[in-house]
Amino acid sequence: MSESGTGLPASFELAWGVRARPTKGPKAALSLERVVAAGVTVAAAEGIGAVSMSRVAKELGTSAMALYRYVSAKDELLALMVDAALGPMPQVAGDDGWRPGLERWSWAELAAYRRHLWVLQVPISGPPVTPNTITFLEQGLRCLAGTPLHPGEKMSVILTLTSYTRSWAMLSAQIDAALSSGDPTAIGILANYGKILGALTDPAEFPALREVLDAEVFEPAEELPDEDFVFGLARLLDGIAVLIDGRG
Repeated sequence: MSESGTGLPASFELAWGVRARPTKGPKAALSLERVVAAGVTVAAAEGIGAVSMSRVAKELGTSAMALYRYVSAKDELLALMVDAALGPMPQVAGDDGWRPGLERWSWAELAAYRRHLWVLQVPISGPPVTPNTITFLEQGLRCLAGTPLHPGEKMSVILTLTSYTRSWAMLSAQIDAALSSGDPTAIGILANYGKILGALTDPAEFPALREVLDAEVFEPAEELPDEDFVFGLARLLDGIAVLIDGRG
């Protein structure tokens, strides 16, 4: 059992402030905050695949063994790095209703991912338990305060929106990476997708797809920033509105 009885790793309890920092013995040369910050620096510069206890230790000018005083495993370090990258959540709930609040909440999450794209490569191994991720959850739930949804439904709304936002962030990041890779094949497919599908598909076999192609949906066009994300988020919120209004 952990010091505070939470069952969480000591590093998580320290991040929450429910575990006392060591006061006996020589003054520590490092801190949990410095270790996490070094991990974020490595991930931002070299990618999440480069993050290891030894690489972070090198960044700090110390040994890998010295890090284990603060984090007992790499997975702990990654979780705390994600928490640090997410950062303090801005206030999003307001007097203008649940929908504008959840719109701001979703955009804040997308912005956090785009500031730290490596976060999207960290596997999700369980529910959020670190300080900033829980504050983020709290802010989303506050947007739904006053609605007739049951607590379980509110959590389902939050899970639906965050899953959509994370998926969109990952998809757009991968497409951007392909466009900036210099790979002529990938760039050519993305630039000529409609023409390629038109050459490959028979209208009799793919009538629904050909309707889309004939409408030149895949042809290059000037779009508003994140137009597809805006569309998808609006449709999700429309569905949530139907659920809420049905309880009125």
